[in-house]
Amino acid sequence: MKVSLREIGEDNLHAVLALRTTPAQERFVSTVAYSLREAERHPNENPWLRAIYAGDQPVGFVMVAWDFVPEPPHTDGPFFLWKLLIDHEHQGKGYGRQAVGQVMDLIRADGGTELITSYVEGEGNPFGFYAKLGFVPRGDLDPEGEIMLRRPL
Repeated sequence: MKVSLREIGEDNLHAVLALRTTPAQERFVSTVAYSLREAERHPNENPWLRAIYAGDQPVGFVMVAWDFVPEPPHTDGPFFLWKLLIDHEHQGKGYGRQAVGQVMDLIRADGGTELITSYVEGEGNPFGFYAKLGFVPRGDLDPEGEIMLRRPL
């Protein structure tokens, strides 16, 4: 099923907040509620937040720092895939891959030439997922020790 990216508002906020990863993934992906608070704390990074839908059902959440002026080493960009969460009941169906693909298409259309992201090292980390999408290690870490990846567009 093809996914769509929809704005988060009063009509879908409760359903999006209910999305959860598996317990083993919680150390790699923060909750939607935490992500929304983080976006409020960092308005200078132009947070772009969307619910990921399969048909009429929310199945995930994506947040991107959108076309902002990075301040190394604290922020990286100008386009940074900040959060990606696919609900535990909907993983393995290609929804994350489709959502990131749509995000990359939108960034490319907005003049972006690469998408940056990072991940926490450890068993069960999302590196394999990102590698299949063409992300490669940059060879550096962010200030919190996360491994930095880049995807040329």
